[in-house]
Amino acid sequence: MNSFISLNKISKFYLNNKKIYVLKKVNFKFSLGKIYSIVGPSGSGKSTLLNILSLIDQPSSGFITINKNTINFSNSSVNDKIRAEKIGIVYQQNNLLPDFTALENVYLAKLSLTNNKKKSLDVARQIIKKMGLTERINHYPSELSGGEIQRIAIARALINEPQIILADELTGSLDQTTANEVFNILYKLKNSNRVIIYATHNRFFANKADCKLEMIDGNIKTINARIK
Repeated sequence: MNSFISLNKISKFYLNNKKIYVLKKVNFKFSLGKIYSIVGPSGSGKSTLLNILSLIDQPSSGFITINKNTINFSNSSVNDKIRAEKIGIVYQQNNLLPDFTALENVYLAKLSLTNNKKKSLDVARQIIKKMGLTERINHYPSELSGGEIQRIAIARALINEPQIILADELTGSLDQTTANEVFNILYKLKNSNRVIIYATHNRFFANKADCKLEMIDGNIKTINARIK
């Protein structure tokens, strides 16, 4: 299967009297139609890798290609457009806007692309309905449960039909039952034209992926792939 995302000798370091490496020449190829989990101890580089994949952060060296196009990290306007159109991001801390309702949090992501409020609202309502949260559509984040907040965060990430879904510990703060419900929603998003990558400390959820990556000391040390 052809790779959709390719990491080529990706390194990331910070200067604090000396170079402190978070990622060390990471090479990997992600294919469409697959779900990947990333495990590893805190500080191993999981979140940093996801931030680079989302084009929010840039590597200190190395390069990324998406759909055979090399990303130019100095061109932020182009990368913002790629992120809006192709990448859906779900964080453990969800980053929902507290002064906006569930509906507003979701449709604003669509509005930024189309500038069509009616269409954005219609699509947002449909996605929220699929998440089973129609009755919570006008509630603010502070009025939602943890599981409801994460489902709204997933709805927001999905509204532009991204080919890439990135999730960082999206079930980390949830109880096991709710975490299972949220994870099952994520897994149902798999299709032949999409790649899903998530970081987790939970081995149970990590093992459900098509391919499990383990990060230790800034690099991918082991890869366990299941043949489908």
